[in-house]
Amino acid sequence: MSAAGVRSVQAAADDLFWQDTYEPVIESDEELLRIVEGADLPALLAALAAATGDTTILTPDLRPPLVPVDTVNHPHGGMTPDQQERGRRTALSALRRLRDEEITSVGILSADDTNTILEFLCNGHSEWTGMLQHELDLAPNKGGAPQWRFEDIADGRDFSVLIVGSGVAGIAAAHRFSQAGVPLTIIEAGDRLGGTWQKNRYPGVRLDTPTFGYSYSFAQRADWPHQFAQGCEIREYLETVARRAGLDESIEFGSRLVRAEWIESARVWRVTTRSGDGGEKTREFNAVISACGQLDIPNIPDFPGQDAFTGIAMHSQDWDESVDWRGKRVAVIGTGASAYQIVPAVCDDVDSLVVFQRSAPWMLPAPNYHDGMSETFSWLARKVPHYAQWFRLWVLILGIPGRFHTVRAESGWEGAPLSVSRKNQEVREELTRILTEQFAGHPELLKHAIPVYPPGAKRMLRDNGVWAKALTSAHTTLATSPIREFTPNGIVTEDGTEHAVDIIVYATGFRPSEYLEGMEILGRGGHEIHDVWEGDARAYNGVTVPGFPNFFMVYGPNVGGVVAGSLHFMLERAGEYALKAVRELLERRASALDVKQAALERFTAWVDSENRQMAWGQPYVRTWYQNSAGRVSQIWPFTNIEYWDATESIDPEDYEFLA
Repeated sequence: MSAAGVRSVQAAADDLFWQDTYEPVIESDEELLRIVEGADLPALLAALAAATGDTTILTPDLRPPLVPVDTVNHPHGGMTPDQQERGRRTALSALRRLRDEEITSVGILSADDTNTILEFLCNGHSEWTGMLQHELDLAPNKGGAPQWRFEDIADGRDFSVLIVGSGVAGIAAAHRFSQAGVPLTIIEAGDRLGGTWQKNRYPGVRLDTPTFGYSYSFAQRADWPHQFAQGCEIREYLETVARRAGLDESIEFGSRLVRAEWIESARVWRVTTRSGDGGEKTREFNAVISACGQLDIPNIPDFPGQDAFTGIAMHSQDWDESVDWRGKRVAVIGTGASAYQIVPAVCDDVDSLVVFQRSAPWMLPAPNYHDGMSETFSWLARKVPHYAQWFRLWVLILGIPGRFHTVRAESGWEGAPLSVSRKNQEVREELTRILTEQFAGHPELLKHAIPVYPPGAKRMLRDNGVWAKALTSAHTTLATSPIREFTPNGIVTEDGTEHAVDIIVYATGFRPSEYLEGMEILGRGGHEIHDVWEGDARAYNGVTVPGFPNFFMVYGPNVGGVVAGSLHFMLERAGEYALKAVRELLERRASALDVKQAALERFTAWVDSENRQMAWGQPYVRTWYQNSAGRVSQIWPFTNIEYWDATESIDPEDYEFLA
């Protein structure tokens, strides 16, 4: 039994993957030393302090300094070799305690112990504590799960919520609303849950962020197989989360939202959904939550002669798994995130491969991109209570400051438009050096492999050398001349070259700025939301829109992170903010709440001002982060901490409450 006590009901209630007990440590000192030498020290020291109940082992001189990351993560958060050696001795001693005292379980920490451990991991950043407690299973006030029940405050009134979508965002919102007992209906246009991870099944699909940073605070899986999870693993995870949360059987599949109209007199949303066979159903809900995501609507450019092509053409999101691409002549249009995964995955097995590039991608070194979790990690996750949860928290901590310092622009920087600051130029030079090594002997490819825009201005990919290997393959052609037209047998570029192909893959991304595309959302006064936005979607905290009472967005405008933070955290907080809004109006005996225009304008000005300071906000940069109006409407230019603060409570001054 752990000296820290036993499990509490609160912790189990807010982690669908909670584990009561762990395997006993029985290894020899020599074997434990080997484990310690292969472990991530800050996470291990935190886990051992919690398990033994002895936080005095976390001495100030062992604190990880959290050295800013330019391109490659610093081992152990930048701990010096001397710190590492002393940390290993401390960890070894604590592991012996787990073995000798037969500690296999740990309970909820005291507030003091929680703060001590978090202060250690954060190197004294006490302002991060609130956000991190939201993510920590063992915190006494974890805070994500609602501490109220609908029936206790609704006073017998009817109030129903519609959640649109069952992907990562929809599951996050549905779980929190379900925990509070709010009556809800979930609709999903597809035939299975999972959103983008259900749709994207192309060869090589996987995360380009570390797996442990891509999971819910309320579903902290410990036994992930890969350091960057494969698409099938994410699908399995989401399906398991929905099943354990009791959501899977309540989802209406094949039900697409086509129209939602606010009925002012009744204070309800009149919603029309359409099934796969074209049948429509009209219902009324008191609130609607859109969890449709951003990367959902494929972007397929128009090219002359597209209809004349007689081979197979498909977008990466609509990959036809019945198509056998092996031994075929394949064309991939685009060099973004999906192309970066597809091209190396198919390269060795096709007859020929041509990659059509408009602009080259910047790639961050990630030698472990295709690696499984190590044996050491597996051992720790099985034998050190909650080690995997502490490791997940450590990943999130490293992501708080992220690489913001590398993408912030310097006023009057002379290196523009190739870089935005001295630090950004240093990153450019380091990444260029790596590309030069990878394309050694291929100068004709190297000149096209180095991007002509600043690092961080567009989405940066993960690089372990497979992209360069694929492009330098003898049967791969990199086409940089613009596409002129399609022919029955292939593609002709502006330089007159015709590329004969059997299969064309559009790895051309999505239309992320076209929020709520394909839906008609009519708010107060009959105003349609797309007419209100005029191509420039805006929402307060990325969640609420003036004139659309009780309408909430999860993964709405300006909440996407690209160089820092956790997307899951942002989505969870947006869903929790919507739930707080529902509680607020119920407690006030109001029918609805409507965010004020002044609040939205204040929020937008704050976000826009910061985005203009970033690489992606410079006037000479063109990126999908920007909408048709030229405004950066996808990206959150701050850390998770600022979003924690922004969504911590509903400010009544920001809202009009309708009787």
